[in-house]
Amino acid sequence: MKIAMLAPISWRTPPRHYGPWEWVVSMLTEGLIERGIDVTLYATADSETRGRLRSVAPRPWSEDPELEPKVWECLHISTVFEEAGSYDLIHNNFDFLPLSYSGLVDTPVMTTIHGFSSPKIVPVFEKYNKKGHYVAISESDRHPDLDYLATIHHGIPLGQYPYRETPERYLLFFGRIHHDKGVYESIRLAKQAGLPLVIAGIIQDQTYFDRYVNPYLDGEDVRYIGPVGPEEKGRVLGGALALLHLINFDEPFGLSVAESMACGTPVVAFNRGSMPELIADSETGFLVDDLEQARYALSRLKTIDRRNCRRHVEQNFSVDLMVERYIEAYKKVLNRS
Repeated sequence: MKIAMLAPISWRTPPRHYGPWEWVVSMLTEGLIERGIDVTLYATADSETRGRLRSVAPRPWSEDPELEPKVWECLHISTVFEEAGSYDLIHNNFDFLPLSYSGLVDTPVMTTIHGFSSPKIVPVFEKYNKKGHYVAISESDRHPDLDYLATIHHGIPLGQYPYRETPERYLLFFGRIHHDKGVYESIRLAKQAGLPLVIAGIIQDQTYFDRYVNPYLDGEDVRYIGPVGPEEKGRVLGGALALLHLINFDEPFGLSVAESMACGTPVVAFNRGSMPELIADSETGFLVDDLEQARYALSRLKTIDRRNCRRHVEQNFSVDLMVERYIEAYKKVLNRS
């Protein structure tokens, strides 16, 4: 089985700090290679893999303002389809644009849909619905007008997330600084609960940060530590009393939720999107509907056995499980073809 793995080029694969799609692609690619599967990774030239790396873009466009994103994305995507005959299957992790090339090649294309950025992109998926093979990353993110090959939850490398029995005294927000992710709601909750809050992540919306986050930063009760790389994730996540995930949108998955629980840290999350698929309510965290319920949840944190959080991830969100499910999906596509 020869797989062409098409990664985005907004960030390096694997990313240095932020880049959830690239991170998942990296974990899957390396896991497949460990199973003896022939994988060529199409990613930026500075990407890292134990397989073959095929690159056109010299660097991620999010890290180099001199690179015009659309130009390099077109060059990147066209390359894999021009070389499609060398592979048994193309695994597209680049959203909807590569689908417009799929009708020009005989090689089957399987697309992992990492969420829908807008309803406006759905017509592309609808056009290629019968020819393409779609994988959802959660049951909640399945679009009713599309057919799916499978739902495959993301997996994380458990060895990078050491379990921690005894946390420190702080709450944690871990994610991009944006209204969708509920940073301001996390600040409000932490202040109501009288607990320090650590904020980690890239600033995706500077206006939002300036208005709703920066005024509350004091270096003690509310601290912003910037983006956290792979080496520091376990320490920051494992040291928290709880991860606050008070999202303002229907999140397709939520890697930080699985990462947090892997370290033993429970999650307090608004009950939206995929959260009921990730969190075992009252066992690995709490699903809440508003800040009042969230504050009550914080008072019950001691009822959560942190070992259950770790065990839950081991059983449901490991890289090994994700890789096994993707191999099954590849076989289905190739059998159909």
